[in-house]
Order: sequence, then C-alpha cells, then structure tokens
Amino acid sequence: MRFKVRFVTTKGEFVVEATRALAPRGVDRFYRLVQIRFFDGAAFFRVVKGFVVQFGMRGNPQVAAAWSTKTIKSDPVRESNRRGYLTHAKSSGPDTRSTQMFINLTNNLPLDQQGFAPFATVVSGMEVVDQLYGGYGEELTAKQPTIQQQGNLFLRREYPRLDYIKSASIVR
Repeated sequence: MRFKVRFVTTKGEFVVEATRALAPRGVDRFYRLVQIRFFDGAAFFRVVKGFVVQFGMRGNPQVAAAWSTKTIKSDPVRESNRRGYLTHAKSSGPDTRSTQMFINLTNNLPLDQQGFAPFATVVSGMEVVDQLYGGYGEELTAKQPTIQQQGNLFLRREYPRLDYIKSASIVR
C-alpha cells in the first residue's frame, strides 16, 4: 500500500508518499493520525538545519496527553535515513514511537543503526521543508514536557517564529 499526504504549512505545501512495505506499523500510525487530522495546527518545533525537521506534538495539551502513551512497536529498518525521508521519532528505548516524526534534511545514515525506520519520502516541496524556521535549533528539544503540558499557547508566546502545519490530508 502506498498513499500520499499533502501538508499545507505556514511556508507553503509539500507532499510525502508513504510506503507500507518500508515500515508497516509506522505507516499505519501515520495514516490514522492524518485521518483524524492530528497534525493540523501542530508546530515544526525542532528544526535543526543540516539535520532534521521534527513535528507531531499536538498543540492541544489534552489531545497530546491522550496520545503520549499510545506507542507502537518498532519496525525493522528497511530504508536509509536519507534526505527527504520521513521517520518516526523515538526515545532510546524499544517500542517508543508515538506521534512525533521527522524529515531528514540531509543523509543521516547513522540513524539507521539506531533503529529509526523511514516510512515515507517527500515527493514534492522539499524546498518548502528547507525553508521552515530553524533559528531555535535544539532549544525546544529539552522543552518537550512544557510543550506537552501547555501546547501551542506556550509555543506561540515563547517561540513566535515557528512554522506550523495548517492541514495534512491524504491525496492518494
């Protein structure tokens, strides 16, 4: 199974194509999250130039809390973390993928050995992904508990230059 998802962002649009054969559990979770419009309004909260663009923390704290413990099992790595590939984020432990994911801004092949299994690739609009605001770098990585508790109110107040997903929808 393959499907495409159009992301409309504050910087423009990009489209990813997901391939279930690459990471079935990851693709199934992604499909479900897009179906329920989970990403709509979510911030690109971690943009590290030359590394990754990360998103998937819901701006509504109640929704974020409800999903924070709904983890999925790991998929084997069948594709490399190359530029433009979309991969679920996880902690160092096994089976910790939930709703966060990242787009590789460069070839991040060391992530393959760490168990990060790409499941989709940007098929159009990578120039939009490259333009997402990255001035905060890794600063927000340590603030994820605060983002989880306060959501977009915190982000908009303290980090006003972040870019956001306006909508994400399946386009086939």
